[in-house]
Amino acid sequence: MLTKRIIPCLDVKDGRVVKGVQFVSLRDAGDPVELATFYNEQGADELVFLDISATHEGRETMEDVVRQTAATLSIPFTVGGGIRTLEDMKRMLRAGADKVSLNSAALQNPEIIEEGARYFGSQCIVVAMDAKWSEQDNTWMVFTHGGRNRLDVEAVAWAKQAVALGAGELLVTSMDSDGEKKGFDLELMKAIRKEVNVPIIASGGAGNAEHFYTVLEDADADAALAASIFHYKETSVEEVKSYLKNKGVSIR
Repeated sequence: MLTKRIIPCLDVKDGRVVKGVQFVSLRDAGDPVELATFYNEQGADELVFLDISATHEGRETMEDVVRQTAATLSIPFTVGGGIRTLEDMKRMLRAGADKVSLNSAALQNPEIIEEGARYFGSQCIVVAMDAKWSEQDNTWMVFTHGGRNRLDVEAVAWAKQAVALGAGELLVTSMDSDGEKKGFDLELMKAIRKEVNVPIIASGGAGNAEHFYTVLEDADADAALAASIFHYKETSVEEVKSYLKNKGVSIR
């Protein structure tokens, strides 16, 4: 049986970790290198670093911050934000990332998933998606550029296409749940789980240890990601993992 993973996320803007609610009202949460070191020592299974304004501002990911962060880690490290080309992927992997996360660029140019998977292997390619429920369409629709632009793309269909093109993992964020701390969007995760056979990282909505248990068990996510509850010490990676172990969840 594959073990489940707990993953803190560093959303970085202007060199600082920030966190908001439903992608807005961002507030400072600390230094990325210090937080990465802390989570590494806490027993996090992986770390995700997202340069959340790189695509919107039309610039590349902050390579120096990635390099400094990677130097402190002994756990797998995924980097995303502003990665548009094979050359960008090479730069991030050379800077110390183990995996790269593609979001807006993959939607604009799906072939980049195929190129990356062919060159580095599917295990290096994470496709991230930001999805929001649409009453009008009666399904979840995909957004890009840090949740600013709505596309005429249905989330479950995009998940299937990304995996068919070579994505080795999906990072699925519910914009409706993001920062609300009321639990992950189980229906979204279940809908995607039903259609793909690669690992799914659930993101958006973690408020307590029970929320992790529910998404990992009921929605069969392979990993659960959180930011604010860890950054602001509302709970810890250690506490969440201890709770899951006591509930019989197979974790690292």
